Amino acid sequence: QVQLVESGGGLAQNGGSLRLSCTASGNVFNVNSMGWYRQKPGEERDLVATMVTNSQTNYADSVKGRFTISRDNDNTVSLQMDDLKPEDTAVYSCNLRQRTAHGNYEYWGRGTQVTISS
Repeated sequence: QVQLVESGGGLAQNGGSLRLSCTASGNVFNVNSMGWYRQKPGEERDLVATMVTNSQTNYADSVKGRFTISRDNDNTVSLQMDDLKPEDTAVYSCNLRQRTAHGNYEYWGRGTQVTISS
């Protein structure tokens, strides 16, 4: 089992910045990717940014140029969010995908609320 704990959400103004962090603990091995997803009210959860273990990154078009994902160490992934907009308001959840000889596993954090005021 892997546990993911997010931190850094909160309230920011239009054009402001926030930094989210996610730390994994437990059986953290054979990690294929870590990343962030978000869910806006009344919508499905969507990809924000992911980083594969070879450092390849993938961003949603809506955040390209504004958000930056980074791996601080083997167990921590961060999301620097700049030039925030009210439409970025959502619950942001950390995601970890693990590939083992016994199968592929996916884990989610509980999520952290990000609210951007106009």
